[in-house]
Amino acid sequence: MQNSHSSPYHIVDFSPVYAHQVSELYHRAIQHIRHPRYPQAKLNAWSSSPRSNKFWQLKYQRNRAWLALDSAHQVIGFIGVETHFKQQGYIDCLYVAPTWQHQGIARALYLQLQSWAQQQCYPKLSVDASYLSKGLFEQHGFVLKQVSYQHKLGQTFNGFYMQKGLIDELITGH
Repeated sequence: MQNSHSSPYHIVDFSPVYAHQVSELYHRAIQHIRHPRYPQAKLNAWSSSPRSNKFWQLKYQRNRAWLALDSAHQVIGFIGVETHFKQQGYIDCLYVAPTWQHQGIARALYLQLQSWAQQQCYPKLSVDASYLSKGLFEQHGFVLKQVSYQHKLGQTFNGFYMQKGLIDELITGH
């Protein structure tokens, strides 16, 4: 895959050695958001500082995640999915480094996750999409089920709980 940085990127399984880079990317991507629905107070409640490496290591020890790495092996994007029974197929994170956004990385990460989920015979995928990611998930066949709300540090975050069935796609190939 090529991008405008004229260097390739590739997708790999999460490895604990990348936890620090994932933490930094998560925080940087959130703090870089410029959207009227996300004033600075909300961005600070969402991520006031990078989380510990241990947080990411434990999170993706229990679940699955994939990383987009540039040619220098720097994390430029990541996506994660819950694998436990009650939350199986719930996409919990999808972030791309600010300088790499709008280059197809989020799409490539999502397609990697979807392919894996289909191989695992997951019946569906779900996500609480933000205003910023809702369009991407709609493009991939997710349907809005309900508006969701999360509260964190005195801020309310509106989201869009969306689902996509995978069984039909396995049968029809769409």
